[in-house]
Parts: sequence; C-alpha cells; structure tokens
Amino acid sequence: MFNRTTLLILVAALAAGLGLWAAQVALVPSPAAPAASTPAAPAVDPARLKAVRLFSSPRPLPAFALEQSDGTPLEPAELQGRWTVVFLGFTHCPDVCPTTLSELAQSQKAWADLPEARRPQVLFVSIDPERDTPAKTGEYAAYFHPATLAATGSQGALQAFTGSLGLVYMKVETDAGDYTMDHSSALVVIDAQGRQAGLIRPPFVPADIAADLALLSEEAP
Repeated sequence: MFNRTTLLILVAALAAGLGLWAAQVALVPSPAAPAASTPAAPAVDPARLKAVRLFSSPRPLPAFALEQSDGTPLEPAELQGRWTVVFLGFTHCPDVCPTTLSELAQSQKAWADLPEARRPQVLFVSIDPERDTPAKTGEYAAYFHPATLAATGSQGALQAFTGSLGLVYMKVETDAGDYTMDHSSALVVIDAQGRQAGLIRPPFVPADIAADLALLSEEAP
C-alpha cells in the first residue's frame, strides 16, 4: 500500500505530466485555414489587348436601376450575355461626348458582322437628368449609332451606378448662369457575366477597341 509520501509524489508527477501535455497541445499549430482562393486569371492574356486594361479579377456590380430610352428599366440582367462598353456623358456636351460616341460608333461598325448573340454593345448613360430625359438620351445616342443603348435616372440612381463603377461626375455652374457637367472620361468594360472587367482610357483608338472587344467576346463569352 502506498504511503503518504509516495502518494504525493504520484500526484505531483501526474500534475507535471498533465502540464506538459497541455503545453504541447498549446504549441502545436492548429490546422491551417484554407487559403483564400486565388482570383482566376483573365480568360484572355492582357498582353494581347491594345485598348482594354483588364482587372486581375472581375468586380461584381451591386444592384442598380436606371431607365432606358424606351422606358424600360436598365437592371443588371440587361448587361449580361454580351460584353458592354459604358460611357458617361450628357447631350449638351460640346466636345468630349460627341467625339467619344463617334469613335465608339466606328468600333460598333466593325462588330457588325459578329453574331448578334455575342456582339459587343455600347451603353451611353446621361448624368444630366435635369435636361436629359430617357427619350432624349436615346435620340442623342442613336444619332451616332442606332444600336447604342441609352439610359439615365434620378440623381440617387446615377450616383449609385457610377460610384459602383468607380466613375465620378459633378454639376459645374458657368459664368453665363447656365451649367455644364464634368465627368470621368474613361470607358468601363463589363463582361458577359455583368461584372466590371476593365477600363479603356483615352486617347481612344476605335480599331483597337473594336479588336479587343471582339477578341474578348469570342474567347470569354
């Protein structure tokens, strides 16, 4: 039978053993959490593109609601199925807007022979709803190319939409008592899944834009 001294020694040894085991458990690294998934590489090698600058990973667009020129809503589903080039502007723009829409019209003409199901499209969004109704916006855009989508909306809707694309605009009063609109000049590229995939920065070369979007539409439908 154990005497008191032996019992104390056993208890001490047991405590020491438990302490060592606890320390070992604490020092053993926990199983590593699964590594964050690496963004998928663009479907098209960016080096093959001349005008479009693709993001490393497309950016989903939050919900938005604008009004198209025919009175129907422009919602995210409308920008799915085809690659889209988005341009902000306004019908009273004296130079940049008509020039850019003319350049985009040249690209659109180059896409005419592509199958309609994957033909790229252009969306013109007026950021001047005080003067540009949806119908007027549509008439203006169609003057440059009849296939151009056109939309506008309330200030709140426009700010939400443009902000989600990283674009900005502002109303600027003129000395003549009128106003003009300053806005981002870059074009936003939306992929066929309705995600922001890249940008096109000026100066714009219609042939390069046409070739890039045709390539993207073919290889990343």
